[in-house]
Amino acid sequence: MNRNIIQLGLDVGSTTVKIVAIKDQHLIYSQYSRHYSDIRKTVSKMLTAAYHQLKDGEITISATGSGGLSVSTWLGIPFIQEVAACTKAVKAYIPETHVAIELGGEDAKITYFEDGSIDQRMNGTCAGGTGAFIDQMASLLETDASGLNDLAKDYTELYPIAARCGVFAKTDIQPLINEGASRENIAASIFQAVVKQTVAGLACGKPIRGNIAFLGGPLYFLSELRQQFINTLHLEAHQVITPEHSQLFVAMGAAIAS
Repeated sequence: MNRNIIQLGLDVGSTTVKIVAIKDQHLIYSQYSRHYSDIRKTVSKMLTAAYHQLKDGEITISATGSGGLSVSTWLGIPFIQEVAACTKAVKAYIPETHVAIELGGEDAKITYFEDGSIDQRMNGTCAGGTGAFIDQMASLLETDASGLNDLAKDYTELYPIAARCGVFAKTDIQPLINEGASRENIAASIFQAVVKQTVAGLACGKPIRGNIAFLGGPLYFLSELRQQFINTLHLEAHQVITPEHSQLFVAMGAAIAS
């Protein structure tokens, strides 16, 4: 008898919740939503919506992400650690990857895939160089992350901006604004600061080379942020991997694990 098995993955991050449904390795359903610190309400709403779309299937599910452990306890479902979930998705959908760079709302990760082994570097307690940092810096230019991306498309010059701490970054940006630096140049410089923080702060001198996958919401939605990474790492076009659903990759890994 053919079983209509649908695998669900629930990724509960610091700022967003992602839910995906996979059948026979194909993504058939997804939702991506900010939770504004009300995780329980957001998860309940998203699971209810998913149920109405998928209620005819036999469901398996697991949770992941920084808030996934508490949600898995609340729902009574399995939990998979985020790096394990991401690794499963990378191996399933983009096995040619040598290094994955993933940015989230408040975390940043670099994962090296080397001869069957995994080496992951992750930021600590500071959210510098993450989606939250980008949102904070965008507000200084009276825009949002999407507006920052549009501005950065027309930059002509990059300025040094600290990305390790939002306070330090503000002290770099405010004088630029006061001196009349173009918003386009400041926007691109903010993205370059994120690149510098990620590469220098996480890689710590370990080379980032080969085929590079860009994962997570900020790198999915912000084309100019990706471009600054590509420029800094001197990547050729064939080395750049931008999966179709890169913002959902951790959730997809959780679905596979379920």
